[in-house]
Amino acid sequence: MKLRTIVCTLALAATTAAFAALNAGDPAPAFSAPASLAGKPFTYSLKDGLAKGPVVVYFYPSAYTSGCNVQAHEFSTKTEQFAAAGASVVGVSLDSIERLNEFSADPDYCAGKLAVASDADGRIARSYGLRVSDRVRGATDTRGKEIDHGFTERTTFVVRKDGTIAATVGGVSPTENVARALEQVRKLASR
Repeated sequence: MKLRTIVCTLALAATTAAFAALNAGDPAPAFSAPASLAGKPFTYSLKDGLAKGPVVVYFYPSAYTSGCNVQAHEFSTKTEQFAAAGASVVGVSLDSIERLNEFSADPDYCAGKLAVASDADGRIARSYGLRVSDRVRGATDTRGKEIDHGFTERTTFVVRKDGTIAATVGGVSPTENVARALEQVRKLASR
């Protein structure tokens, strides 16, 4: 079995085995982080995002891995639907900003429509109650490049404009994760 397959299997197991400590009604920890949109770096601020409306903060194990590629593509193809419901979306991983610059511009995944933020030390993920695992030496991504960082759980938080969590989505496939997040955002918009 290839090391990449083993790593992907372990990352998937970690994403479904544990569930986030933060739940509906909990305050969402504010954060600022280096981020990228369409290959252009900037500083993302949750506070600034919430000033415009609800924010979907989705944590994922690593750019350019099978499930994360699917999830980024799903979010990017649905950005207009999230925006129509008044929400913005930001992805967060332990990837470096350099990897995220490539991923955010990649037409097959973020497609220049989806901001992704770097949580290189895992501080943001831990503040949301997520498990962070260490780097796996020799692990490669779907492009064959070495993954030089740790991983966090695949969990999505829908954060209300007031900074509290409306919903937590975890333990489902990447496609279902996006669908449930959109459903929750639409519920918020209808209230």
